[in-house]
Amino acid sequence: MKALKDRIVKDGNIREGNVLKVDSFLNHQIDVNLLDEIGKEFKRRFEGEKINKILTIEASGIAIACIAARHFNVPVVFAKKSKTKNIAGDVYTSKVESFTHGRVYDIMVSKEFLNPEDHVLILDDFLANGQALLGLSQIVKDSGATVVGAGIVIEKGFQDGGKLLRESGLRVESLAIVDSMSVEEGVVFR
Repeated sequence: MKALKDRIVKDGNIREGNVLKVDSFLNHQIDVNLLDEIGKEFKRRFEGEKINKILTIEASGIAIACIAARHFNVPVVFAKKSKTKNIAGDVYTSKVESFTHGRVYDIMVSKEFLNPEDHVLILDDFLANGQALLGLSQIVKDSGATVVGAGIVIEKGFQDGGKLLRESGLRVESLAIVDSMSVEEGVVFR
């Protein structure tokens, strides 16, 4: 997606440890117009698929999923990273390791929001090692629902997550795939 790639080049910041900061437009301060274009692109890429729910993980995926859901006309469910008083009853859980935060989370979704009749599109901002998507996919499978595919805004193609997920049979649609990045050379896209 050209508009997204252009914005990454213009406003993205590369940090040590293969971190690409896009917090000025994607996951801290949010460019809603760009997110709307991202939502339209996910709708185009998954056109014709039976999708009745979008699933993401807190926190950065929520804005992306919500705007995309407007184009699919479906609700958004998001996995929480910690149990709170307002997530009552039975939950589906999975463990995921966050590349960005360098820690393992127990993610959970209330069982009342996923059921065997659901056809779920998973959306997230980044794909690095693939652990978040594997965890979300496991929750969908545990519920008896069907994973239709995964939509990723930015994939780090030089890490193994995309390859791992595609080899597992998951349809992964990434809007921008970064082949390499460095402070000296910037971002190189596939």
